[in-house]
Amino acid sequence: MSYLDEAALAVIRPVKRMVEDEFLTRPGVIGVDIGEKITAGRPTGKAAIVVYVCAKGPQHPQQIPAQVGGVLTDVVAESIVLHRARITRTSDEQPVAVERHPVLRGGISIGPARSFRVVPPEVEKAGEFVIAGTLGAFVITKTEPGKVLGLTTFHVGCVDDSWAVGDEFVHPSRVDGGVPGADQVAVLDRAALAGSVSAAGLRMGARPFRAEIIDIGAITGTARAQVGSTVRKRGRTTELTYGVIVSTDATLRLDFGDGIGIRTLRDQIRVHSADRFGDHGDSGAVLVDADNRVVGLYVAGSGSTGFANPIEPVLRQLDVDLLTRGVPESRRPEPAA
Repeated sequence: MSYLDEAALAVIRPVKRMVEDEFLTRPGVIGVDIGEKITAGRPTGKAAIVVYVCAKGPQHPQQIPAQVGGVLTDVVAESIVLHRARITRTSDEQPVAVERHPVLRGGISIGPARSFRVVPPEVEKAGEFVIAGTLGAFVITKTEPGKVLGLTTFHVGCVDDSWAVGDEFVHPSRVDGGVPGADQVAVLDRAALAGSVSAAGLRMGARPFRAEIIDIGAITGTARAQVGSTVRKRGRTTELTYGVIVSTDATLRLDFGDGIGIRTLRDQIRVHSADRFGDHGDSGAVLVDADNRVVGLYVAGSGSTGFANPIEPVLRQLDVDLLTRGVPESRRPEPAA
């Protein structure tokens, strides 16, 4: 796989930004990105504006011009969905993850204690549903030193338009057998859904925690995502997976459902893996590079392709810093074994 250099990206980005909003209004278009043009299943080595559609059909070549502003285009069929898990409260489905951690770390199952009423056409049959996602990492608030939050996505932390500060969260999630009250570990403290960010911060309770990620270890800081670099994530469903960053320019139209509707996330990180990179329940996991620096917050995907918020705007909009070391004695994480 070849990667576009910064010189090529500098030429294409202004053109892509100029046309992406108009492209996103066209039927079936769910995203606009930058990547290598593929023809007849083969890479061409040429840079292109990549247009994601729900299903590639004969109408799309007419809807999307072959080039715009001197830049080639490429139409790619993708099914990009938010990767939280949602099941009916009375489902017979067996839990995917049954891990119970007396000491909390990143990469574990978490979910709201409350259930949600969902009706057609969003689901086939109306009912009460529960949600599972991933607790990605820990952050510390800037305005209240020592206040530690667990980091996850908006669509795991808030779910619908009836969310409120103080909503309770359990580990493991209710999807995975968590019990409201008995398994409560946090409450919703803040959230953001705008620009390039779908994020939420959960104020941690009395359960001890470590500023590290299962199967990855202690995180060392943050970094800007770099095209061509290898990243890892530890999610509730697929656990530890690896991929390569192939773009930091994805703009996606995602259906948040549950009274929130379609929202556009810009400047998303696109990761490609030789295998499945993420799945339902992995939303909220953090992407880390080879130096264990967090570069993104995983939100959505399609098989071997994953998408993540860049970490800098996530931290900025939540007004927090990533926790990489001890906090004041009253809230010090559990020491590493």
